[in-house]
Amino acid sequence: MPNDTSSRSSLPRTGRTLARPRPAVPLAGPVPILTAAVLWGTTGTAGSFAPAGAPAAAVGAAGLALGGLLLFLTAPRARALPRTCTLRERALLVLGALAVAGYPLAFYPAVARTGVAVATVVALGAAPVLAGLLGLLTGRSRPTVRWALATAVAVLGCAVLVLGPRLAGDGAPVDAAGVLLAGLAGLSYACYALVGRRLVEGEHASGAVMGAMFAGAALLVLPVLLREAGPWLPTARGALVVLYLGAVTTFLGYRLFGHGLGHTRAQTATALTLVEPAVAAVLGVVVLGERMPVVSWCGLGVMAPGIVLLTLPDGVRGRRR
Repeated sequence: MPNDTSSRSSLPRTGRTLARPRPAVPLAGPVPILTAAVLWGTTGTAGSFAPAGAPAAAVGAAGLALGGLLLFLTAPRARALPRTCTLRERALLVLGALAVAGYPLAFYPAVARTGVAVATVVALGAAPVLAGLLGLLTGRSRPTVRWALATAVAVLGCAVLVLGPRLAGDGAPVDAAGVLLAGLAGLSYACYALVGRRLVEGEHASGAVMGAMFAGAALLVLPVLLREAGPWLPTARGALVVLYLGAVTTFLGYRLFGHGLGHTRAQTATALTLVEPAVAAVLGVVVLGERMPVVSWCGLGVMAPGIVLLTLPDGVRGRRR
């Protein structure tokens, strides 16, 4: 791509004024991603209303299957994407679908083995770090000092928030296999965030990318849903929970997340979603009547500056450029 000087020198002087590109909206990326994280933070509260006896993995698979179908049907370009993209991009689509399907299949067993607190902090805390390392290893981007500082603060606050009860002396021993599964869930999340960002950078529509990846993931988790589905699914309560998880937290959440990836680095996107456990914790107190110790509230206060630092645009460098 020629630079600005060479382009201007080759243009004839016709007296016309060249149209300047529209400036990007500063918060176009962070705001949709934060909104998606808020929606994802309601997943645990919504899942708690599922009928008794409904397996957590089956509830998650049902939500993913419905949301993936909606993402695919509402993105016309998603059907043509595998045909129009390159062979390398097709491989990325397959990798992204595997990563999307791998997250719930690793995360829910991690929750069952080591509890919501440890699984959440390991998965969401590891995701931005792993995204930064993967971006560095693949040569796609180099983590900045600002990102490293803000992510470290946010991860620390997230850990104190979620592990507050254990830090206060009320907790069970941590299961090593559960921690490993949660780490795999974090790796899956970081992987499909990077894949989605890479495909969007290739000038593919974010809706098409999310639709294609989640449709593939829906097919991959369908056997789990068919095996684990029971009499709870056709009930009004079960159907409403799955509808909310599929239409709101998956379809709407990942539509927003995909749009945000077009304006935000994958490392920053995964760090911003650390707000999810904060939303889940507050909803647990407000809606479910759970108690959160003072240590957890302190963690929420520590996490807030990191999220704000990741959200605000770097105006100084932007004006200099």
